[in-house]
Amino acid sequence: MLDQIVFYFFAALAVISAVLVVTRRNVVQSAIFLITALLATAGIFLQLHAEFLFIVQVILYAGGIMVLFVFVIMLVNLDVSLQRIQFNRQWWLGLLLALVLGAQLTIAVAVGRSGLPLGEPAPAKMLEPSTQLVGRVLFTEYMLPFEVASILLLVAMIGAVVMAKKKV
Repeated sequence: MLDQIVFYFFAALAVISAVLVVTRRNVVQSAIFLITALLATAGIFLQLHAEFLFIVQVILYAGGIMVLFVFVIMLVNLDVSLQRIQFNRQWWLGLLLALVLGAQLTIAVAVGRSGLPLGEPAPAKMLEPSTQLVGRVLFTEYMLPFEVASILLLVAMIGAVVMAKKKV
């Protein structure tokens, strides 16, 4: 019972903050609500005993990606973008598309419910430790792609700093 309450709390927090991300006019507030949605998703991962996904969600997305978003917000000239508000008169089109998408989702769930038999979940004692297994495979079999990806990310970070420095 407590697991369901915690799940519904994190799910509601994620959905509400995701809605607030797209409805706020202030981009800093949208970034804060995006961080909230990412942390709520991390809480769901932690509740599902997926510790690796929890850590990746917190460090990579809520930490690293959001720092990049904040830097972009700081570098973009918001005065120019606020003067070019030209799509706010088309709210009816957005509402129509949201209703169509909601109808498609409802039909897909209604049709797919009968055709998708789900088995019993595996007992918790039979599951292998996910974080240790992922770490072992990542640093043995996939060591070269892991290092190549880290070097590419380092080069991209240095390139972003150099580009930002030239404009200042």
